[in-house]
Amino acid sequence: MERIPVLNVENLSVSFSQYAGVLRKKQIEAIKDLNVTLYPGEIVAVAGASGSGKSLLAHAILGILPYNASMGGRISYCGNSLTSAQAQELRGKEIVLVPQSVSYLDPLMKVGPQIRKNAKDKPSREKTLEIFNRYGLAAETENLYPFELSGGMARRVLISTAVLEKPKLVIADEPTPGLDAAAAKRVMEHFREIADEGAAVLLITHDLELAIETADRIAIFYAGTTLEEVQASDFAEGLKLHHPYTRALWQAMPRNGMQVPKGI
Repeated sequence: MERIPVLNVENLSVSFSQYAGVLRKKQIEAIKDLNVTLYPGEIVAVAGASGSGKSLLAHAILGILPYNASMGGRISYCGNSLTSAQAQELRGKEIVLVPQSVSYLDPLMKVGPQIRKNAKDKPSREKTLEIFNRYGLAAETENLYPFELSGGMARRVLISTAVLEKPKLVIADEPTPGLDAAAAKRVMEHFREIADEGAAVLLITHDLELAIETADRIAIFYAGTTLEEVQASDFAEGLKLHHPYTRALWQAMPRNGMQVPKGI
């Protein structure tokens, strides 16, 4: 039986219109040709330098591109084209974002009510505490404000907001910056658990080492283009990596002596 991908992005392009002077408008192409596919139960990590289009991809999927953006290509969700209206309907339910910053949380609202969207019924409270327990957060966490959370706690709270609705697609946008190695690894293990329960996880990251340890496949982005998509295991020796940029990333990893190839 043919598997239907949860997410299929084909030839995605995103450009922005800007005024150059008073009357002349120009188009700035930020994404040229991005492609990525995710199936249920797997993690696909999107890796690449800043400005390669990683976060823009997330915004395009979620339907939250700014007003001056134009999008081309095709985004499919569970076999059907994903329109902006459908993305808005599914956002926060079947398609959820785990943002990179705790600033996404309301600083004036306690964590518990934020996670359950102000629901006060007993089942909602019990589900919140169950998720807290799953991610090693004390029950008292629900009465804390965001500024009272440590970096690791904040990441786990953001993950909690995502899994409350049993999503089909989780988009994690740089979930580990600022964490020590042990905390970052534990956060990545949480995403592995989410995938193992059947969700598809799109992991946007600069940390190639962690991505290789956790993800099933790695998509390498550069200058708004997908250079190649490989199995995470292909990074073990680097022999199956085809594009020069991907091989350069592999050579620059600490385990490989942090070599910097000529011309990179």
